[in-house]
Amino acid sequence: MALTFRVPSSLEYFGNLVARDDELPLLEAAACLAQDEYPELDVEQVLADVDRLLERARRRAAVGAEPLERVQALGQFFFSDLGFGGNLNDYYNPDNSYLHRVLQTRRGIPISLALLWLELARGLGVEAEGISFPGHFLMRVNLDGGMLVLDPMNGQSLGRDDLRLRIEEWQPRLPAAPNGDLPLTAFLQACTPRQMLTRMLRNLQDIHRSQHDWPRLVAVQDRLIVLLPQAWEEYRERGLALAEQGERRRAAADLDRYLRERPAAQDHDAVAERRASLGD
Repeated sequence: MALTFRVPSSLEYFGNLVARDDELPLLEAAACLAQDEYPELDVEQVLADVDRLLERARRRAAVGAEPLERVQALGQFFFSDLGFGGNLNDYYNPDNSYLHRVLQTRRGIPISLALLWLELARGLGVEAEGISFPGHFLMRVNLDGGMLVLDPMNGQSLGRDDLRLRIEEWQPRLPAAPNGDLPLTAFLQACTPRQMLTRMLRNLQDIHRSQHDWPRLVAVQDRLIVLLPQAWEEYRERGLALAEQGERRRAAADLDRYLRERPAAQDHDAVAERRASLGD
C-alpha cells in the first residue's frame, strides 16, 4: 500500500516550533513568520545565511578576547561593516519584521535587528539577551563588571540617564522608587523567546489593523493564538477582523469564546453587541 505524507502548513510548522518553552528555536520561529507573506520562503536558507554571518563575525573577534572586546568587534562588524540599521524612512513596512528581508536590505526595526545581533553574540559566546523596553526593544550584555545596554538600531551604548529619559517619554507619570529614582531594574528584565515572538507579531498586528488589512491581520492572529493559546483578547481581535471580512461563522465562534472566557471584561458589552450583529 502506498504511503502518503501531508506537508504541514506554515501555521502547523510554527506551532510545532513554539510548542515548548524549553526547546523553542527562536531564530527559526521568527524566520518563519514571513511565510504568510512569502509562502515560498526557505527558512533553512535564512538559518544558513545567519550561520555564514556568524562565521565571518568569528573571524573578527580575536581568540581569547574578553566579552567586552567581542561585543565591540561584533558592533563594528554588524553596524559598520555590514551596515545594519533602522529603516527610518519606511519604519512601518511589514518587511522590517521579516528576517530574510532584513538580511537582504540590512534594514529593520529594533526587535528584528536585535534578534539577529543576539544570535551572533551568543554564537561568539557573549551572554546577551533582549529587553522588552517600552516603545523600543533593547539588548543587554551581562559582563563581570555589570550590565551593558545597547540600542539595536545603531549599537549605541545607553547609560542610566538615556534609559531614564526613554522611560519618562513613554510613561511620564511612572512613580519613582523610594530613593527618588525611576525603577530601571524593572524595565531591564530579560525577554523570553515567546515574549520576543509575541512582540514581533503584535508589531505586525498594529500595522495591519491600522491599514484595515483584515486578511493579513487574521493570519497574524492565527499565529498569536497558536503562540498564546490562552490570550483570549487575541481571539477577540481575530473575531473582529473575521467579521470585517464577512466570515460571520468563524467570527462568531471567536467572539463567543472571548465573551465566555472574559465575562467581566470592560469591553464585554461592546463585543457582545458586535457578536449579536453577526446573527446565529
